[in-house]
Amino acid sequence: MGNRGQKRTEMVEDLPADKRACSSLEFRASSSNSSVQTHMNSTNSIPETNDHEMDTSSSASASSKSEGEPEKDSAYGSCDSDDAEQRHNDLRDYQRRRSSGDHGKFKRIITSLTEETESSGQLAVLTELCEVLSFCTENSLSSMTSDALAPHLVKLARHETNLDIMLLAIRGITYLCDVYPRSSAFLVRHDAVPALCQRLLAIEYLDVAEQCLQALEKISREQPLACLQAGAIMAVLNYIDFFSTSIQRVALSTVVNICKKLPSECPSPFMEAVPILCNLLQYEDGQLVENVAVCLIRIVERVSQSPDMLDEICKHGLIQQTTHLINSNSRTTLSLPIYNGLLGMLVKLSSGSIVAFRTLYELNISSVLKNILSTYDLSHGMSSPHMIDGHSNQVYEVLKLLNELLPSRDQDAPQLLDRESFLVNRPDLLQKFGMNILPLIIQVVNSGANLYICYGCLSVIKKLIHLSTSDVLVELLMNANISSFLAGVFTRKDPHVLILALQIAELILQKLFCIFLDSFIKEGVFFAIDALLKPEKCPVLTPEKCSVFSGIQLSFDSRQKSASREVFRCLCYAFTSGRSAPVSEGGSCKLENDSVYNLANDIKTNYFSPELSDCDKTLTDVLQKLRTLSAALSDLMNTSTGKDAFDLHEEEFYGILHQIIAKLNGSEPISTFEFIESGIVKSLVNYLSNGQYLRKKLEHCGVHSNIFAVEKRFGVFARTFLSSSDPLSQELPMLTLIRKLQNGLSSVENFPVILSHVSKLRNSFATVPNGRCTTYPCMKVRFMRGEGETCLCDYSENVLTVDPFSSMDAIEGYLWPKVSIIGKKTIKSDTQAMGQPESLPLQSSLISSSSPGRNLEPDSMTGLPEMKEDVANLSHSAPEQAVNLRETNNGVLLDENHIGSEEKELQFSSEADNNMEMEYPASSSSNNALPKLLFSLEGQQLERELTLYQAILQQQIKDHEIVNGTKLWSHVYTLTYKRAVYHHDNPKECSSSAHSNVSDKIGGHLLQPLFFSSMFNSNFVSDLENSSPTYDILYLLKSLESMNRFIFHLMSRERVFGFSEGRIDNLNNLKIEVPAVPQNEFVNSKLTEKLEQQMRDSFAVSIGGMPVWYNQLMTSCPFLFSFEARCKYFRVAAFGPLLLQPHASSSHSDSGAASDRRVSSVALPRKKFLVFRDRILDSAAEMMDLHASHRVLLEVEYNEEVGTGLGPTLEFYTLVSHEFQKSGTGLWREDYRFTASGMSLQTEGGGHVTSALGLFPRPWPSIVDASDGIQFSEVIKRFVLLGQLVAKALQDGRVLDLHFSKAFYKLILGQELGLFDIQSFDPELGRTLLEFKAIIGREKFMESTSAENSTLKLDSSFRNTRIEDLCLDFTLPGYPDYVLTSQPDHVVNMRNLEDYITRVVDATINAGISRQVEAFKSGFNQVFPIRHLQIFTEEELERLLCGEHDSWAFNELLDHIKFDHGYTASSPPIISLLEIIHEFDDKQRRAFLQFVTGAPRLPPGGLASLNPKLTIVRKHSNNLVDTDLPSVMTCANYLKLPPYSSKERMKEKLLYAIIEGQGSFHLS
Repeated sequence: MGNRGQKRTEMVEDLPADKRACSSLEFRASSSNSSVQTHMNSTNSIPETNDHEMDTSSSASASSKSEGEPEKDSAYGSCDSDDAEQRHNDLRDYQRRRSSGDHGKFKRIITSLTEETESSGQLAVLTELCEVLSFCTENSLSSMTSDALAPHLVKLARHETNLDIMLLAIRGITYLCDVYPRSSAFLVRHDAVPALCQRLLAIEYLDVAEQCLQALEKISREQPLACLQAGAIMAVLNYIDFFSTSIQRVALSTVVNICKKLPSECPSPFMEAVPILCNLLQYEDGQLVENVAVCLIRIVERVSQSPDMLDEICKHGLIQQTTHLINSNSRTTLSLPIYNGLLGMLVKLSSGSIVAFRTLYELNISSVLKNILSTYDLSHGMSSPHMIDGHSNQVYEVLKLLNELLPSRDQDAPQLLDRESFLVNRPDLLQKFGMNILPLIIQVVNSGANLYICYGCLSVIKKLIHLSTSDVLVELLMNANISSFLAGVFTRKDPHVLILALQIAELILQKLFCIFLDSFIKEGVFFAIDALLKPEKCPVLTPEKCSVFSGIQLSFDSRQKSASREVFRCLCYAFTSGRSAPVSEGGSCKLENDSVYNLANDIKTNYFSPELSDCDKTLTDVLQKLRTLSAALSDLMNTSTGKDAFDLHEEEFYGILHQIIAKLNGSEPISTFEFIESGIVKSLVNYLSNGQYLRKKLEHCGVHSNIFAVEKRFGVFARTFLSSSDPLSQELPMLTLIRKLQNGLSSVENFPVILSHVSKLRNSFATVPNGRCTTYPCMKVRFMRGEGETCLCDYSENVLTVDPFSSMDAIEGYLWPKVSIIGKKTIKSDTQAMGQPESLPLQSSLISSSSPGRNLEPDSMTGLPEMKEDVANLSHSAPEQAVNLRETNNGVLLDENHIGSEEKELQFSSEADNNMEMEYPASSSSNNALPKLLFSLEGQQLERELTLYQAILQQQIKDHEIVNGTKLWSHVYTLTYKRAVYHHDNPKECSSSAHSNVSDKIGGHLLQPLFFSSMFNSNFVSDLENSSPTYDILYLLKSLESMNRFIFHLMSRERVFGFSEGRIDNLNNLKIEVPAVPQNEFVNSKLTEKLEQQMRDSFAVSIGGMPVWYNQLMTSCPFLFSFEARCKYFRVAAFGPLLLQPHASSSHSDSGAASDRRVSSVALPRKKFLVFRDRILDSAAEMMDLHASHRVLLEVEYNEEVGTGLGPTLEFYTLVSHEFQKSGTGLWREDYRFTASGMSLQTEGGGHVTSALGLFPRPWPSIVDASDGIQFSEVIKRFVLLGQLVAKALQDGRVLDLHFSKAFYKLILGQELGLFDIQSFDPELGRTLLEFKAIIGREKFMESTSAENSTLKLDSSFRNTRIEDLCLDFTLPGYPDYVLTSQPDHVVNMRNLEDYITRVVDATINAGISRQVEAFKSGFNQVFPIRHLQIFTEEELERLLCGEHDSWAFNELLDHIKFDHGYTASSPPIISLLEIIHEFDDKQRRAFLQFVTGAPRLPPGGLASLNPKLTIVRKHSNNLVDTDLPSVMTCANYLKLPPYSSKERMKEKLLYAIIEGQGSFHLS
């Protein structure tokens, strides 16, 4: 528990900063129940003395149950299991003896109550009874004893004269129900409830009334109906205002218990309570209001079929109070189930009551719902109604309410007439409703809504258009761009959605034909409707598309587990509720088989003239002009294919690109349909790739020969699109192009979100691949031999159960020995000889021993000792093309703790070999490792990397937008197998001569932007057709994003060539300032939402049931997803689903990825480690040796200090970060301008390496083992340790105080560095080398042109100085001991300058640092594979690792700091503190954060993501306030601040405490 104090020898009480270990009781929430309070105080006093531990959550009471005490290292000792069992037996014997003794006491008490008639005697017996009941257990009581006690207690509770007897008798009833809940039935039988109600209604004595409420609350838990019938609801509510808040909560708990089982036949007992309950909704106590809301929700649900009763309820202000609750930003106090329950209650009221309908419109409910849709995090609201976290979907409830507020023909005739007539008479209300709702509804659909939400939104739009007049519609629809919206909806496949879209289009054409006809053509609506008339485009209605999961009924009682009941019915009824939901028709679909075709045909016949069928006549002018430009660009591409053709046609390319820019930025708008249909995207991609786009891999030999042309084209494109042609315009043309591409991608992409479709988990037995039990259903498969296959046996006799998440390799491992004729004979003979069943392959046998736990990652399985011994020789393979979760390879998670290290290494090597040979079969050395069988499903061959589950879903999703969950698991699938046949053809050798010529021409590889090497090998999504518009858009977006990141390289290269050719005279002009597009412009909100939906399906995440695009698109185009979404994906991919926690049910804030950093690790076992401050790095090395490869949450405890938990752990990572930055360690390049002033390499512990641009490894020559007394082997060990610590910090969600350079982050991400990258960590060296390179280019240019133009003379000196006069030798600048050649004495001149540059660059960013970088990676890979970081940019990785370091705005401080225990946001000390914090400079802000949280930097997301939330409370002092010091509890981010007399005194004491309190943790 991180409480700080000075590192002094005084008594703890005398610590000036009072920064001591915190007690969990200091900020524990108080209980409303006095008996519960007593229980809490008694139980929570124990941990305070045992261990000063605090959970990272602010609610400390939950930590002991959820996590338990963290396990300590062996130095702390361990608990012997035999001793624990003995203690358990002793405790059980003690309880047995005590229960037998209690039985005797109860018999004696019952006898005394029977015989005693005097008041004094009865009082003594009741006192003894209460004492015995308060200490006994349930085993001490029996039904007979309870039955005997009940009549006596009820009789004495009715005592009229003696207050103490009444009080003790009722208390006895309370204790009896508490200890033995079944005694409630006996008490009810003896009329205890009427007796208690009578006392409540009389309310003669407040103590007795309070005790009656306690007793009724206990009885109502078991006997709610009896309490209702006895009038308990009105009895507890009648005088509720007389009681304290805690007792009011007890009273409402009683009403909640009673409302659980309300009878429908006798509503009067609970209906008369509605006025009081409606009034209670205005109270401020959150818990009280939630209980009231639960009661009203249940009452409305019970009378929902009675319009008269609903009208009666509405007369008491329920609608007004509920609307106020959901509109007054009360979501921070109301839990999500209650909030959604209130929305559901409004749905039922508006459905059954015309009074509610009118009242909601008059209260402008659309404005309230608009605020919900606009401020609510849509990522929580787009998943299907069967929410993964067990809570009802808020957006789903809003859509149900909107649908109820717009009457339709499906409703009862009388209600329909009343509602329609109301809206006809009040058109202003309907217009306001439409203006508020329509834009938000369209935004919801466009942001990636699933089928259910999309259907609900379209239903609202259809009803709104139907009810609105033509005049209102014009204003509504024109502002909403309804045509573009409909064009996007028509890409859906579900007939229910398409019918609604067609009906909307028909209604618009009916009412506003002349206005919207041209818009429909321009946006592609006409073409979409026409396409539906083609058989291949028109979906056929099938039973699978009707019987879908469309709803969930759930309990709104937040104190209980959500009790949900699935409802399977047609999508037609997804948004019907209340009286309008036809129960009898729940299974039948309202649509006919050819409904879509018929309606589309009717629209075309009635509204589109025959001339529109002529394609040429339907093309808009904009589309024709764009097609002309596209064709011109393609034609020019075809003519400029020669070696120097690009130079000849460069001006023409430049002209066409300028025309395209002018068209995109022109005054005439371009629709998404026109942009995509014009072909401009494909032409631009073809131009940028110099015709290499879409060529097969075997043809990529020519890529290198065309690299020069590609670079030139990228340069021209960047110059054109990153310079604004319009001086008045602030937007870059590239920004316009990117936004057009994003709109196009959102319109045409159709990547499916595949939910798990497993409603209830059940144990199954999977015969294939390895015969084991699973906790989820299995697929039923019949294996059928392919036609004409003679070399394999038939295995189609039985239907087998197959693990749905097993890979094709695993299935093949099971099937091959059984179908292979040779293999079958061999295995049969072997098994007969050994007397054992057929053995499975190694991979299958390992899987069979798996359990949910750590993902077995290849990079993390290398043996640790070997790493440390030979770390300098380590090498890692190139990054894989896809970041696949481990589950998607074999379908299960492997528990590392249950697999021996030898087995793990064996599996890794075999699996890696298999993967390599599968990807490059021609290069495999052994045919045995190749796939032996090919599998097909319904005639289509299955991809090897897919699991069976993914393969089946991928095939079904092509025809159905949503998959029927029930039939998915019950259907028997036929899998056809054939023998794999390979043809070994030697690939053509690529000639490198052309490449070398080009390299010579441009001055070597040092100038080539390195992203070109992977540009043409991008494999976006395996099942995406290369000819699809989606593929074109993804390719162009990837090209633009790469261009944007490497724009400095491209433009610098252009300047170098300009200097070489004489277009630039001065070397100073090589400096450039390049414009760049913000990285968030490349984020696609729709795809981000789909990713969020997919990851919220915790079952699919945990077992690998992910769609293919999920991993492939993240690998190839991670920039399409938001940083927050990628952080969640990273945690799933790198650490497995164990660390992916569901969203907090009561939180609505979007705090980004940072909140996951601390709470995500809760499920892991914790491990304490003892650390010595005076040798912090040695302690860190010991910690990593023990725990680097284990998934445990590490917590630090300092030697001779009592604090432990989050605060000390964060400080440990900060201290280690500072140790790694010390001067003289040989790890980093140092700023020699700074070291010259006294901080040299030899300084021991006195200073730190400082660089504004970040740390970069110091180059070490391969032949040198030591330098300046530093051993290179020690440097390597340090880098291994650094890699381990960085990875562990990422895994545990800790913040480091390390500032790496951008170039070093690139190396971590597996990227190569070039000459241009040197400027990012050493600007002077990088700039000088670039100028040298430009001089060499000019010299070569003059040599090549001297024959043609003898008069051309260009100065090739370096700033008027000859190269020879610079007196450079072949040693690395700044490192004289780093010799670049075998003859370092040679002076650098013009002839060897290029060789000098090459060697300096190689030593700086390659050979001189490669061993250190590999050591860092090897240490990192011991924790988790470093390749998982490749989805981040360098800046994002800095943010992920080191948190935020931005300044704080005053409003941000107010929004994200909690004030409690005597302070509010308006308290004068708080205002002073916030002003002080706001005035802090960077150094003081870091010190303040270190003081309060243990780390000098905030996690990603800033203050909003700090968890627990920063809390400031009033510190009460016995002495003078101005002499006291503030204190903190770093484990809870808890600052205890005295109310100082002035701001100046507060700042003085705060800074003193910050400075003096560093360095240790003590008790407070």
